Amino acid sequence: MDSKRLVVGISGASGVVYGIRLLEHLAERPDIETHLVVSRAAGLVIAHEANRPLGEIEGLADVAYRPDDLAAPIASGSFPTAGMVIAPCSIKTLSAVANSYAANLLRRAADVTLKERRRLVLLVRETPLHLGHLRLMAQASEIGATILPPIPAFYGHPHTIADLIDETLGRVLSHLGVENDLYTQWKG
Repeated sequence: MDSKRLVVGISGASGVVYGIRLLEHLAERPDIETHLVVSRAAGLVIAHEANRPLGEIEGLADVAYRPDDLAAPIASGSFPTAGMVIAPCSIKTLSAVANSYAANLLRRAADVTLKERRRLVLLVRETPLHLGHLRLMAQASEIGATILPPIPAFYGHPHTIADLIDETLGRVLSHLGVENDLYTQWKG
């Protein structure tokens, strides 16, 4: 495999801009092959928050799958990938991941990522958090997921919302083993 395959999931939490912006960045990278799955709820959030047609978002990926397509390649551990990110990750999706409830392709791809010991990064997007949410995050972490809430860092002196989004996405890509210059590394 000459290019690195990454699975990108977008769930129905607020903050779909994280997944969309990630796809925009990765579309510029010929060394990265993206496989996208958007949950049904995310399609509604995209229409509301991004004011863009779902087809346009899917067009940013190399391959896009329907959320009910459990026969898709990303539903199998025999399809090699470098990992997966769910951006944003709703609490519903977090709960499914933490409990191995693979009822749709987004959740199944996450479960496959974990069972194959690949990197899974969850941009959990909820606030405030109650104890149930915190327990789900701990449970997901215990089975191998990285919990990376989209909390901005300010030491890079961001000037725009896009700067804040890119800072988080740079960290996501770093966790997935993808070199990038989207974020400022702390220099002390």
